[in-house]
Order: sequence, then C-alpha cells, then structure tokens
Amino acid sequence: MAALMAMCLFAGVGVALMAGFPVAFTLGGVALLFAGIGALTGSFDPVFLEAFPNRVFGIMTNETLIAVPVFVFMGVMLERSRLADQLLQALAQVMHRIPSGLGIAVMIVGALMAASTGIVGATVVTMGLLSLPTMLRHGYAPPVATGAICAAGTLGQIIPPSIVLILLADVLSNAYQQAQLSMGIFSPETISVGELFAGALLPGLALVVLYMLYLGLLAFVRPKAVPAAESEIKGDVSLLHLLGLMAGPLLLIVAVLGSILKGIATPTEAASVGAAGAMLLALMRGRLTLETLRATAYQSAKVSAMVFMILMGASLFSLVFRGLGGDEQVQSLLTGLPGGIGLVLLVVMLAMFLLGFVLDFIEITYVVVPIVGPVLLAMGVNPIWLGVMIAVNLQTSFLTPPFGFSLFYLRGVTPQEVPTSAIYRGVLPFIVIQLLMLGMLAWWPEIATWLPGRVYGG
Repeated sequence: MAALMAMCLFAGVGVALMAGFPVAFTLGGVALLFAGIGALTGSFDPVFLEAFPNRVFGIMTNETLIAVPVFVFMGVMLERSRLADQLLQALAQVMHRIPSGLGIAVMIVGALMAASTGIVGATVVTMGLLSLPTMLRHGYAPPVATGAICAAGTLGQIIPPSIVLILLADVLSNAYQQAQLSMGIFSPETISVGELFAGALLPGLALVVLYMLYLGLLAFVRPKAVPAAESEIKGDVSLLHLLGLMAGPLLLIVAVLGSILKGIATPTEAASVGAAGAMLLALMRGRLTLETLRATAYQSAKVSAMVFMILMGASLFSLVFRGLGGDEQVQSLLTGLPGGIGLVLLVVMLAMFLLGFVLDFIEITYVVVPIVGPVLLAMGVNPIWLGVMIAVNLQTSFLTPPFGFSLFYLRGVTPQEVPTSAIYRGVLPFIVIQLLMLGMLAWWPEIATWLPGRVYGG
C-alpha cells in the first residue's frame, strides 16, 4: 500500500503542477494530503512530519542559500543598469561587417549576462527585447535569431555564478554525505559551491565557443540566414570604448568567481561584493536612482521568496515521500537495473530531461536530486561531474520543444509575425550542440573534474 501511495504522490504532484497550481503550495499541499491519507490507512507514520520545523530552520540558517537573494539582487541591478543594451550596441557596431557577426555579438553578451546574473528567464527576456528586433531588421532568418537568443539565455544555467549551481551544490553535498554514511564512512567529505563552480566553468565556456562556431559555419553554408548588418549599422566603435564597456562586468565576474575559487570569500561574501559592484556600475551609467533601488529590492525579494517557498514545499514533499518508503523503492529500482552504472545514469538523466519540460530547475533540484543523488553517489559517481551533468541536462531540456521554459520566455517578447514554429526550428541545432556537450562530458569526465582538482586539490 505504501509503495503505491509513494508513486501516486509523485504522479499527483505532476498533475497538479500541469494544471497550473503554484509550485510551492502544490508540493506542500499534495504531500500533506497524501500524508493524511497514509496516516488514516496506516501506511504513513505522522512522526515524520515532526522533522519539518527543523528542516525549515535549516533552510533559514543555511549559509550557502543566503547567497541566493544577494546574487538575485546583483543580477536584477545589472539588468536595470542597461549594461547589456550598451554592450550589444557596441559589439554590433564592431562586428557589423562580418556575416553572423550580430549573432556572435548576441552570444558574447549573453555569456556575460549569464555570468553576471545567473537568471535564465531574465537573460532570455532581456536579450529578446534588445537583440531580436535588430537581428530581424538586418535580415536574419527568424529561426536563427530566436534560436541564438534562447541558447544564449540558457547559458545562465551553467556559467557560474549560477543560482542553479548554488542550489545543486547544497543538495549534492547533503546527498554525498548521505551516500558516504550508507557505505559506512562516518567522516564524510562534502562538496562546496566553489568546487561546482570550477567544474562548470570549462563546459560553460566550451558551449559558448561551440555556439559561436555554429553561427560562423552557418555564415558559409547559409549566408542569407545570417547576413552582415553593414547596411544599417553605421559608424565604428573605438577599441577603448568597447574595452571600457566590457571592463565593468569582466572585473565583476573575476572578483566574484575569483574570490570563491581562491577561497578568499564564501559564496555569500562574494555575492555581496558582486551586488556592491553592480550598484557601482549602475551609478557610473547614471542608472542608480532611488526608484531603481526600490524596484530592484522588490524584484529580488519577490524572486527570493518564490525560491525559498519552493524549498520549504519540496522539503515537506521529500519527508512524506520518504515516510511512504518512496526513496527505498527508487533505490531498489535503480540498483536492480541491468547494465550497471551506465544504464542507471542514462535512466536518471532521461528522467530529469523529461521532468525539465514541466518542472523548473528548483523543483527538480530539491525534489528529484535528493531521491536519486545518494543512490548514484553510493555507486561511485563523482559528485562534481554529476552536478555538471545535471546542470547541462536541465539546460538542454529548457531549450527543447514543445515545453522548454526558454521558448515560453522568448515567445512572450517575440513579435506576432514570428511563428512559434520558427522558435522551435531555431533551437534544434543548439539542442544538438547541448547533446554533444553531454556526450563529451560522459566520455571525458575530466572536462568537469580537472579544474576543481587543480584549484582544490581533489
């Protein structure tokens, strides 16, 4: 009976989410409903719910998670400083004579915005509003323009400092300790946010390079799809002006990432440096006003409240799922698969990819990863490599039609004359690139593990 209840709990959450109910209240509400049914039928012990207040207190006092609202503030402030607008205009002028130059400029700005904000939705919408009208006006094929913007926007999933990686590091660290304890290791090791940042850095930069190589190749194969923008963009930008525009965000990225990777500052301290730096950049551009501060603080509080409400709902869900014996069923299912660790990883990655169509990264991180993470890590999987694989996998599902979140974000700011089918066609080559990166990571795990080993000696 409990086994059936656990599976029905998971299915019930999925149905409620697809019906459009708020995520945080769906996770907690459906879990409480099944806990009540389980208690009445004798398949659930209500004692499990007594651990919920401690879990909420743990979320409130988690030093890693304190970095989330500060990084959100940094990203929103940079967005409101209109830095991306100025940078895109300057790069477009520099590269306007080059076929696919405007697309490559979008990729560069998208990568910088991703590394500066770490918020996928904000990056996709911002890049869509700024660059899509310009690309279409200069003759870019709608599928190419929309595909490039979607791909550039999702780089915030994998390029640190990413909120996805911060949350993943927290969950994977707990799962790694749980896996070691189950193996009889009573002095368990942990993984840090800095280690996961280091692991994701090379794959993230490699994706940017592969995206730009694709656009460059497209200029030779289909030059009419990515024409030079020489006809409308006039004037040249001095190298000094361009470097001046890029210096701010680059110094900010180096200060935040460098201080974390070198162990000079914790993620929360580094996020504070980033927030202060973002305010300074806004001040230098004349955008730091009382109204900007108020709007930024409001938006940051709104996003952070959403994140932490989901965390609490996911915590309640995991307690009830565990009380119904769901974690034991998952462990039995995965360890009983033929073909060893390779097939287990394939099944887990496929399941996460499909769940990425209907669940946001926060729900998957705090609902799915705690269930499958300990099993995989107990089988000897490297936690850093697993975290990077999950991040790239979720990034791929965010791009994949028909339910990819990035496609919905861009559809909301795309002119009506650009059909949804054009967006779907445009992202297909970038999905292939994503899958290629997943294959490369699977074949050469050192892409994700080499840099953390060099920096942290692991």
